[in-house]
Amino acid sequence: MPQTFPVTAAVELAVVERSGFVESRHTGSAVVLSPDGAQTSLGDPSAPILPRSTLKPLQALACLTAGAALEGERLGLATASHVGTDRHVAVVRSILEDADATEDDLGCPAAWPVDSATRDELARDHAAPARVRMNCSGKHAAMLLACRANDWETAGYLDPAHPLQLHIREVVERLTGEKPATIAIDGCGAPVPTLSLVGLARALQRMGTSSERSPFALHRQAATLIGAVRAHPWTIEGPGRPDTVVIERTGVFAKTGAEGVLVMVAPDGTTVALKMLDGSPRAASAVGLRLLERAGAVSTSDAEKALGDLSLAVHGGGAVVGAIRATV
Repeated sequence: MPQTFPVTAAVELAVVERSGFVESRHTGSAVVLSPDGAQTSLGDPSAPILPRSTLKPLQALACLTAGAALEGERLGLATASHVGTDRHVAVVRSILEDADATEDDLGCPAAWPVDSATRDELARDHAAPARVRMNCSGKHAAMLLACRANDWETAGYLDPAHPLQLHIREVVERLTGEKPATIAIDGCGAPVPTLSLVGLARALQRMGTSSERSPFALHRQAATLIGAVRAHPWTIEGPGRPDTVVIERTGVFAKTGAEGVLVMVAPDGTTVALKMLDGSPRAASAVGLRLLERAGAVSTSDAEKALGDLSLAVHGGGAVVGAIRATV
């Protein structure tokens, strides 16, 4: 059975300290690509992993290249794992309207919003979980819009053999330089290919260093996408959430995926991709920032500012007694 890298190929990336005692350790693999392409490896970043939602920038780019009319906040939502606030949902609904689609056409499952205030308000109003509140609804709305732009059937748009999914796979292979050995099904129902962390980092570095003045449409659109997320960081996740905080505080493009996957692209092109072997995301952003800091792509002051706004404190009896700390 295909599987991610084994325990023996993992290295320690972070620890959890409580009252000076190391209570837990997070192991995994990571890769850092410098602007000139030099590679620094921790663990085994050549092994296949499931990129989960770190694939969304590539999926959104594929929708753009397929003709989906997306820009600004709408493009940010197409790339997002959003927390389901009314502001997020309003943008998703605008994409659906242009796609001549309804919330029932979304292939993602119904869910409560991740944002607790929004969830509490909906519960008080006796609302039910909804597909548009699911954190992947922006990606799915963009996929429906791409289908409309090409007169592809919207029914079955998540089938790996659907023209849209074949186009997405082509874009993924072109940017990563890899042909996936396995196609799995993500939590939202969309196909997700296996990739190496090296391939994932290579793809996002290519996107993050693209220019809107490039002679190649793919690169112009990639630059537009990365620029849209940096201009509207609330779209990629939500206020106070790790990806949004990192973008706001450092200018680094950040995208988290389920099961402890993360990719970051600094303004100078330095790129980090990592996978926590235990699937926990709690230390991922801290590790990514420290790796960029170590590479000289993020200043210590900017890294500390971002880390201070992330939920890294360990509490005991209502007081802070420790922290989640990167060890790279």
